[in-house]
Amino acid sequence: MSTEELPPRESMEFDVVIVGAGPSGLSAAIRLKQLNPDLAIVVVEKGSEVGAHILSGAVIDPAGLDKLVPDWRDDPDCPLKTQVKDDRFYWMTAGGAIRLPNFLMPPLMNNHHCYIGSLGMVCRWLGAKAEALGVEIYPGFAAAEVIYGENGEVRGIATGDMGIAKDGSHKASYTRGMELLGKYTLFAEGARGSLTKELIAKYQLDKNSEPPKFGIGLKEVWQIDPAKHQKGLIQHSFGWPLGNSTGGGSFLYHYDDNRVAVGFVVHLNYDDPYLSPFDEFQRFKTHPSIRGVFEGGKRLAYGARAITEGGYQSVPRLTFPGGALIGCAAGFVNVPRIKGVHNAMGTGMLAAEHVAAALAAERANDELVEYENAWRDSAVGKDLFRVRNVKPLWSKFGTIIGVGLGGVDMWTNTLFGFSLFGTQSHAKPDRKTLDPAKTHQPKPAVKPDGKLTFDRLSSVFLSNTNHEEDQPVHLKVADMALQKSSEHDVFAGPSNRYCPAGVYEWVEDGSSVRYQINAQNCVHCKTCDVKDPNGNITWVPPEGGGGPNYEAM
Repeated sequence: MSTEELPPRESMEFDVVIVGAGPSGLSAAIRLKQLNPDLAIVVVEKGSEVGAHILSGAVIDPAGLDKLVPDWRDDPDCPLKTQVKDDRFYWMTAGGAIRLPNFLMPPLMNNHHCYIGSLGMVCRWLGAKAEALGVEIYPGFAAAEVIYGENGEVRGIATGDMGIAKDGSHKASYTRGMELLGKYTLFAEGARGSLTKELIAKYQLDKNSEPPKFGIGLKEVWQIDPAKHQKGLIQHSFGWPLGNSTGGGSFLYHYDDNRVAVGFVVHLNYDDPYLSPFDEFQRFKTHPSIRGVFEGGKRLAYGARAITEGGYQSVPRLTFPGGALIGCAAGFVNVPRIKGVHNAMGTGMLAAEHVAAALAAERANDELVEYENAWRDSAVGKDLFRVRNVKPLWSKFGTIIGVGLGGVDMWTNTLFGFSLFGTQSHAKPDRKTLDPAKTHQPKPAVKPDGKLTFDRLSSVFLSNTNHEEDQPVHLKVADMALQKSSEHDVFAGPSNRYCPAGVYEWVEDGSSVRYQINAQNCVHCKTCDVKDPNGNITWVPPEGGGGPNYEAM
């Protein structure tokens, strides 16, 4: 059926359309209703329910919550119950762990005022708050298309069509997507959002900013032996098993119900095409100082997600005619603190305040330049500015020297309000950092024992990932010949290793090899969209409701 033959979409009109029910999108919706209860607000969410696609550590700085819901600590339904009591940092070697004294850490690295919990559960709680205020939330509907007006302004979004078969034909269940139109549209898609990429390119929002930078974060939730549980303990590490030239580190958080969140982050500007973040995560758990925590415990959940790491320098222009970017769609993660929730909420609220003012002035579908002009002087801008050099120094000088210089830079920014290093550059995008495979040696994979270490497929099973089998593949390879001649022949097929879900395989097919995409495994981490050396893979939303169904990540 051609586009001309498609039935027309139904449309609904709102004051504000918000794409994504994460912390920034929900904070924006709630703040808008707080400012003007009569506004018509809709939030569209591609996950099967609010929180289904949310994954974070998470140690949450309560600054955003304190502003949005000041009495949240007194709310019995709020899922954040565990305050940080013990905050530790380690330098890991193959056989030991050297604790770094807390007094050496810049004050901004202190976590004792923060709370440990599941960001997915926090979003479910915020979703209920938003709905109680009259916000309409549509889970299970992926925003698949930006709707533009006659003058190139954003008018809203269209949700994806449902019931399309793998070959592109329409099944009996075919349903046309809907147009959700608004006076302003806020994009809160999270890291590497598909519509955000389109908007950045169309309006050249990144013309005056550094390239975006990313990491991949992998996480497991365990229920451990109560005798080993230390509620309120958090620890972070860097070093082993990563080499000095590869940035990243771990987190280990003890919180409610004898649960421990353990995770591993690898910066995606690594150069070794044989590196597998998933295997390094499994290897990390075998460290003598770590493995004992999990002996006798049970792994409950697994997931992975790309993380924005560019910080201050990489934030694009946030506004364009008819809308704005908020949260991790624009990249507001504070990398050394491994925290972005407070800034996601902060930008959501900041944008909401400027949207509400514009609507009160009877404006619509113009550019919210006030929001763009305000963020750098806000708490979010100040938070990112102080740590702007940590990531580029780490990338430029390696872990040992780079982390030390980053620490010095944070201290001078905190004490004196300036940096000895000015503002450092990120150099190049992550997809351009891989070396040819011939310059590196393969690294043995970790053999899963099913008790402490696991394989990808059993891990994906725990993520409750599900996609309608008969639907178009949502991972688009632009040039399959290039994938063979470059990704396979030059770089030895790194997609087989950087993907944390076993989506990509090079399969021997007689005398040749065939690129197999197991799209049903995809946990929507979007690492492939970042790290493919040729930018040859594009992630687009599958049918709404597909993907992981995280319960408490």
